[in-house]
Amino acid sequence: MPDAPAAPAARDYKSTLFLPQTDFPMRAGLPKAEPKWLERWERLGLYERLREHAKGRPPFVLHDGPPYANGHIHMGTALTKVLKDMIVRSRQMAGFDANYVPGWDCHGLPIEWKVEEEFRGKGRSKRDVPSSEFRARCREYAAHWIDVQSEEFQRLGGAGDWETPYTTMAYEAEAIIAAELWKFRDNGLLYRGSKPVMWSPVEQTALAEAEIEYHDKQSPTIWVRFKPVAGAADDVKDASVVIWTTTPWTIPGNRAVCYGPRLSYGLYEVAALEEGLEFDPWAAPGDRLLLADNLAQSVFSAAKIADAKRLRDVSAEELGAMTLAHPFRGAGYAFDVPMLAGDHVTDDAGTGFVHTAPSHGQDDFEAWIAHGRSYADIPHPVGPDGAYTKDAPGFEGLKILRTEGKKQGEDADANKAVVAKLIEEGALLARGRLKHSYPHSWRSKAPIIFRNTPQWFIALDKPLEDGETLRDKALRSIDETQFTPASGKNRLRSMVEGRPDWLISRQRAWGVPLAIFVHRETGDILKDAAVDARIAEAMRARGADAWFDTPTSEFLGADYSENDWEKVEDILDVWFDSGTTHAFVVEARSDLTWPADVYCEGSDQHRGWFQSSLLQSSGTRGRAPYGHVVTNGFVVDAEGRKMSKSLGNVVSPQDVIKQYGADIVRIWVAQADYTEDMRAGDESFKSAADAYRKIRNTLRYLLGALNGFSDSERIDPRDMPELERYALHLLEKTGREVRAAYEAYDFKQVWRRLFDFMTLDLSAFYLDVRKDVLYCDAPSSLRRRAARTVMETLFDRLTSWLAPICVFTAEEAWLTRFPSEDGSVHLRQFADAPAAWRDDALAAKWAKIMQARRAITGALEIERREERIGASLEAAPTVYADDPDVAAAIGSVDMAEIAITSGLTIGEGAAPEAARRIEDAPGVAIVPARAAGEKCQRCWRVLDEVPRGGVCKRCAAAVQEIEGR
Repeated sequence: MPDAPAAPAARDYKSTLFLPQTDFPMRAGLPKAEPKWLERWERLGLYERLREHAKGRPPFVLHDGPPYANGHIHMGTALTKVLKDMIVRSRQMAGFDANYVPGWDCHGLPIEWKVEEEFRGKGRSKRDVPSSEFRARCREYAAHWIDVQSEEFQRLGGAGDWETPYTTMAYEAEAIIAAELWKFRDNGLLYRGSKPVMWSPVEQTALAEAEIEYHDKQSPTIWVRFKPVAGAADDVKDASVVIWTTTPWTIPGNRAVCYGPRLSYGLYEVAALEEGLEFDPWAAPGDRLLLADNLAQSVFSAAKIADAKRLRDVSAEELGAMTLAHPFRGAGYAFDVPMLAGDHVTDDAGTGFVHTAPSHGQDDFEAWIAHGRSYADIPHPVGPDGAYTKDAPGFEGLKILRTEGKKQGEDADANKAVVAKLIEEGALLARGRLKHSYPHSWRSKAPIIFRNTPQWFIALDKPLEDGETLRDKALRSIDETQFTPASGKNRLRSMVEGRPDWLISRQRAWGVPLAIFVHRETGDILKDAAVDARIAEAMRARGADAWFDTPTSEFLGADYSENDWEKVEDILDVWFDSGTTHAFVVEARSDLTWPADVYCEGSDQHRGWFQSSLLQSSGTRGRAPYGHVVTNGFVVDAEGRKMSKSLGNVVSPQDVIKQYGADIVRIWVAQADYTEDMRAGDESFKSAADAYRKIRNTLRYLLGALNGFSDSERIDPRDMPELERYALHLLEKTGREVRAAYEAYDFKQVWRRLFDFMTLDLSAFYLDVRKDVLYCDAPSSLRRRAARTVMETLFDRLTSWLAPICVFTAEEAWLTRFPSEDGSVHLRQFADAPAAWRDDALAAKWAKIMQARRAITGALEIERREERIGASLEAAPTVYADDPDVAAAIGSVDMAEIAITSGLTIGEGAAPEAARRIEDAPGVAIVPARAAGEKCQRCWRVLDEVPRGGVCKRCAAAVQEIEGR
């Protein structure tokens, strides 16, 4: 037989297809690409152009809480800075003039401590360094770290006035900080008092609550006998009132013993001691002890008392009539020790009696004063260095804590010496050890003590002229403030409700001075506008140094004598500095407006900056300096543990940026609930990177699909196919949700909505369905023009919505589509969607169509898995719908196009038993089948109309149009 004629060679139709083309690379290369965008923005003067574009818009002010200028940024500061940037950028694009002025906190212990370490490393202690030299070095140190941190913050993509930030060490700022304190002097809330404050012997300064952190500490515990000397009944005269304390070193400062007026007390007599002990207990049979009944047994256990007899009740009246002797009465402590009623005394632990040293405890101090006792009778047994003074006879010079060397912060000799003296005097009943949470300085990490010392305070409960107290005003301001999360309100309120007066003085060198004069005899504070003006003028010219370097007479002038007036050289609490920033930044700058719309910081700032700003502003302006407080949680490691160098689990933002890029850090912030603690680990950033790749691929596809698009192709939405109108409805809905989430600072919802829309609604549905039309339809096709019109709208909206989060990638995508020497996606605003795009009736219909599509897709996936078909275009299933409305919906559209199959039949009646049903699409059943016909060599659909080796009618017409041009 002759050979069969050879089949004609199949034509290559690739050149007739519209395949997406773009220079937007699939791989981002963010670590290398992002610095180039930063350079471009600097060349462009983007910040200045943002301000120019925003002129005349309503202002929006996020006031930057100042970080300390004393080291590289960490993940916590990176988190907060990214949040602030997303807030500012989203408000700018929402139509506001959202100026952002970064700032730094430059004074205080964190910087001073580092500079002290520098000098110690050079063999010079702080006391050997002239004050002017020390302060100058502190200023240099802060300036260096401002430059470093500024660069690191900008590397995260933050936009702002980096050229003229604010600093608390600017001369103008220092002058305003001093002037803000004078306002408290003038309204009567500033006073000097002597009361126990948290004191760091290592740093030799008072500390605020915000400068304290709690760590476990093992302390000695002692049970001490106090003997009655007056007012005791005959059967009690030889008894002992027993106290318990974890701070033996405070015994020299004891001046009273407190009892609980509502507790039950008894007189006990020791009957027997425990046997077989390796030491002799300090208790003995016949000893009589006064104890709270609920705690007696625990005291017996500590004192190794095996048996004791309760002789009788002891009433509160009887206790109050007693006077005791100090345990060291014969060694320089000849004063009487009164018994004082105190509601702070409980029977939860101890003995029911509280050793009261008004020099060393707030409760002790208040109990002493509440009973009419004199301030003058409160001793000062401990000096600034934590060593005993002459007010602690027999112990002078001994230190409570080691303040230098490798054992800095450990117990020194005081506790041991006091215990030894108690044993010598026969006053010790028992002793032990206790591990408990104890306050430490957050800078030196050393334990603190409570020490009575003259300090300056701002009163919270003194009525002002309008009858309200500062506490009243602050609490009212909290009620008028919005909080994200809402729990922040109760947290801040509880802290303000329970806090003591604001301790504002520090005995340090680097900071803004109180800048006041006090009369040497009366203690009155000088109030004179002319004196204030001279001080302010000097500080504006030479900064805080002027207060220390200028002779007192120059400030006082001719009206006052320096013999009568003392210059106060304490510096202000650094929280007063930062709490005043609203005055010299938000209020003072012409490009900002007071009060700020938002303060945004970590949750620790409820006791720090949020609170100090609230108190400062409420005391001087009658309200909070903010309208909304946004709070983020802490950054922890992948296992939820606090990051620490000792654990080796610290993740630095610099390392993450080097590996992934800043946009990935920003996505990590956006995709998590920032109001909770956030985990930072490999999985966290890999997850963010995976999400980024999907978002980038969608942008890349849109850019490719829009290659060559022009206005002449644009189609009015009213003339579009139903699928495009449905896509615009989804876009409008997404836009509403995204903008509402941005407005609520709910960036997790922003990201989740954008991610789902781009990956599910677009990549997995609309763009997937419209690939066929985009690639294969003729250029004049209405469907193709409508699809490209919608894709252009999608690109426009998505790049703007993504811009506050993916600042670099949104810019790259926008400029890939619209190359420009001076253009930027960040100069744009969020566009409002036309109301006509919203079509709820259409959406309800398409919800039914999508239900059927899920069923078809699920059934065909099984067919592919079982290798009965390859691509979905090889299929032509039959679809059965239990719901007539679903059947009508899928019958009204080209369901084969929507399902990406070559054919599709809508079955009548009930589905056969063998039909496939998918859990995700109830009420819809699918009978899979292969499509009949030949495969189109251009669009790959399988149709009866396709000749062997040829193309379908649609493709033939498209080729003719393309080649006929």
